[in-house]
Amino acid sequence: MRAMTVVPGKADSASIGEVAEPPQTDGSVLVEGLLAGICGTDIELTTGLFGSGRAGAERLVIGHESLGRVLDAPQGSGFATGDLVVGIVRRPDPEPCPACARGEWDFCRNGRYTERGIKEMDGYGSERWRVDPYFAVPVPAELGRLGVLVEPASILTKAWDQIDQVGARSWYSPEHVLITGAGPIGLLAALTAKQRGYSIHVLDRAKDGPKPQLVRDLGGEYLTSLADLRVAPDVIIEATGAGQVVVDCAKLLPFAGVMCLAGISPGPASIDVQMDALTRQLVVRNAALVGTVNAAKRHYADAVDVLMAADRAWLERLITRTVPLSDWTQALERESSDIKVVVDLRA
Repeated sequence: MRAMTVVPGKADSASIGEVAEPPQTDGSVLVEGLLAGICGTDIELTTGLFGSGRAGAERLVIGHESLGRVLDAPQGSGFATGDLVVGIVRRPDPEPCPACARGEWDFCRNGRYTERGIKEMDGYGSERWRVDPYFAVPVPAELGRLGVLVEPASILTKAWDQIDQVGARSWYSPEHVLITGAGPIGLLAALTAKQRGYSIHVLDRAKDGPKPQLVRDLGGEYLTSLADLRVAPDVIIEATGAGQVVVDCAKLLPFAGVMCLAGISPGPASIDVQMDALTRQLVVRNAALVGTVNAAKRHYADAVDVLMAADRAWLERLITRTVPLSDWTQALERESSDIKVVVDLRA
């Protein structure tokens, strides 16, 4: 069967590869791949910056943002032929560590976890894949192709889980939320904040294209400069990973404010920071910075709820380009109007 593959650690190795049928060890539920979302992690994998395949395998099947249709499932699995499904990305370590033992593999303490399409396990970017029922997330039929947004949305439902837990250390009643970056993560962050009833303010460099209107259609304020922000954000979700943006936003945190770091910059950068002054400000204000990555099973279920409650037409506008599996490397070439690019695994 065909699949999106790379040679781990080797730049410019992305190709359409012929691979064997998925092994039974991947899980008892056999799935027809429908769509695979492309994100910055996939692009970094294709540049050889990181990634590792199965033991003894030359190539890694990538694709961790999934959507598929069940072809075969055992009785009692909770799935039936024709069901839409998303595969969870991370698997717990074999020991397991205390976090993995509780189902919190996104907080794995020893780094021995595996991740579909990223670390030591093939991903979902193939015509067929298998998954253990426990690591499969049911997607309502009415969500359709928008189910491919479940995995990125789970990053935000996990982020809000963390923000709520940190915020609960004080009298916690946020009103204004600042989101930096209007890519898929930033826009889904804005969506979840809006559903929570917060006032949203989104910062991005783009002055035209679809992003400003998407934010405004949520009732949010779109900014191209922090200087234009006229409110003190109670919560900041940082989705760019750009060092200067992180520092500038941290300075905006009010008393007991929370800033969640959800983005990673693709390359190293050096900036001058008066760290002692910034530290003093954070300490005096009881402000908190927390990093978040990946998601637990409950966050995927929460993500389905967020997407189901959203305006479908608005969600459709997040998927700006679809490329066929036969020429999937086109998805790696960013276009100015791109937000979320997906690969059609049947084309």
